[in-house]
Amino acid sequence: MTPGSNIQLGATRVTVDVAAPVRLDVSALLLTADGKVRSDDDFIFYNQPMGPGVTYRSGGGTSPDSITVDTAAVPTGIEKIVVTASPDAAGQTFQGIEPTATIRNADDNSILGTFTPPQLGTETALVVAEVYLRGGVWKARAVGQGYANGLAGIATDFGVTVEEPAAPPQPVSPPAPATQPPAPPATVAAPVAGAGAGAGAGKINLDKGRVSLQKNQTVSLVKGGRPLLSQVRMGLGWEPAFNGKDIDLDASVIAYGPQRNHIDSCYFGKLTILNGAVKHSGDNLTGEGGGDDEVITVDLGRLPQEVTGLVFTVNSFSGQKFTEVAKAYCRLVDAATGQELVRFDLTHAEPQTGVMMAKLIRQFSGEWDMTAMGDFVGARTVRNMVNPAAQAL
Repeated sequence: MTPGSNIQLGATRVTVDVAAPVRLDVSALLLTADGKVRSDDDFIFYNQPMGPGVTYRSGGGTSPDSITVDTAAVPTGIEKIVVTASPDAAGQTFQGIEPTATIRNADDNSILGTFTPPQLGTETALVVAEVYLRGGVWKARAVGQGYANGLAGIATDFGVTVEEPAAPPQPVSPPAPATQPPAPPATVAAPVAGAGAGAGAGKINLDKGRVSLQKNQTVSLVKGGRPLLSQVRMGLGWEPAFNGKDIDLDASVIAYGPQRNHIDSCYFGKLTILNGAVKHSGDNLTGEGGGDDEVITVDLGRLPQEVTGLVFTVNSFSGQKFTEVAKAYCRLVDAATGQELVRFDLTHAEPQTGVMMAKLIRQFSGEWDMTAMGDFVGARTVRNMVNPAAQAL
């Protein structure tokens, strides 16, 4: 296929695979007749992989990421699903790494069409292709429209809420040599179910004070639209189950880069990492006593730029399961004032030895979001949490 060409789809379910020589972040947006999403729920990507009639699947860096569209399940009023891609590496452009989209029948894997956008240069994000409804018939079109301001530019263009308003992105025409450093990586935070009063309300903020999160809710660590925090403490606590036995749990934090690559881990055996930007209070062997059992202090302002995600975990090295824990929680505190800002109480337990409690994600604007996780893993040490936590970013 060539830019602008289209094909009629002879299948109800189609998959668009997007492959490149480097790892990509692939996403989809469900658009109405006015070319906009109805809400942030119509943005489908790795942190929100399922939507009405549209599903995202990660290739894990070894296979293409894909978007599958079940045209029979697409809601009335949605006339187009655009498939986008951006390089996973910070600041990388598409020059020399042109992606290829393969459109295939999702049921028998037969290929319906392929498309490689030609002559890419300074683009950091692309609308690769679109699946659209025209005259009652579903078709696919090769697009290849580039944006120089990353995935956040595409998202803003189609009506997705991002951390700060951005100027409308301008399509990139014939490639030209870069005249300024590449833009920082665009990380668009996932819309969160239950984070607001209704569907598409998006993440919550700290404008009204302390926030109590539920599983999968996200809070923006800003107040009144301005950065709020420079140094935070993540306190993690737990109590033994009702039989009164001591329980030895270990709190840790794992730092990742923009490719979800493991940078370092801070835990009872390594109390300081990243030149002192992250510090651990030390090991608690029983879980008894009031207050936080272990505290991890993070100086957000001193974190290296390559650190884009932090995942806070708790493990039971001795093999005790979380069903033996009466309660567990994490809370984010302003280190300067001691004020508790965000709290997440683990409301259920599974017979596992590890749990991912929360994650902090650096946004494209440089600010940070916190998301409550509460995901259990069969892992007794932080080393065994590195891969599951990377997948959860």
